[in-house]
Amino acid sequence: MVLSEKSDMIRLYVPFDLAPGLTVTVDPDQGRYLTAVMRRGAGDEVALFNGRDGEWRAVIAAVGKRAVQLRLEGQGRTQATGPDLDLICALVKRTRLEVIIEKAAELGARRVRPVLTARTNAETARLPRLRAIAVEAAEQTGRLDVPEICEPCRLETLLDGWEEGRRLLFCDEAGDSPPVTQALAGRTDGPWAILIGPEGGFSPQERDRLRSLAFAVPAGLGPRILRADTAAIAAMTLWQAALGDWRP
Repeated sequence: MVLSEKSDMIRLYVPFDLAPGLTVTVDPDQGRYLTAVMRRGAGDEVALFNGRDGEWRAVIAAVGKRAVQLRLEGQGRTQATGPDLDLICALVKRTRLEVIIEKAAELGARRVRPVLTARTNAETARLPRLRAIAVEAAEQTGRLDVPEICEPCRLETLLDGWEEGRRLLFCDEAGDSPPVTQALAGRTDGPWAILIGPEGGFSPQERDRLRSLAFAVPAGLGPRILRADTAAIAAMTLWQAALGDWRP
């Protein structure tokens, strides 16, 4: 539930279908945000999106004690999605994982897949909280979808069931892989994933397996050791500039 930096129009992500003439009721938290926090009332406009039907202009039709109703007026933007990019990141401490989720949404990742590795220093993730962060970031950035936040799984399990045709940018901290820009030079867009390891790095066994995979593209992120959240931001930024929707 965010006020867009580009305008004074509030953008809300909603789960229901959007179509002209519909009158819909937002959930209680969104209703309180509109009326109590943002001081909006009947007749004020709100932008709605659901990840399927584009962005719609809605007008607050009624404000009750328990519900706020919106009337859909028309579609402002047709549905569009960014590049098919997964961010695969080892589970890290809560605050850093939340930063990763927020920045992945801002930088256009379609999915975030937390994984457990040999040196992972966290065991669980608060998925409802992480999904709420992804929604807020999508509302803020103006994107028309919300990245999927997947259930954590073992890295080896994910690799065993790897999707055919998806390339993997393996961010290798060992220091003997080419820089990202060089590793991606001449590559094509399409389904990709970026893999970020835990604070302790990949184990030798994990690194050997990753470097043996035909779909993996090992790459370095510079001469300094980066924390997981910094590495994720750097890798997504460089990938977007080389193969994503940052290109002209």
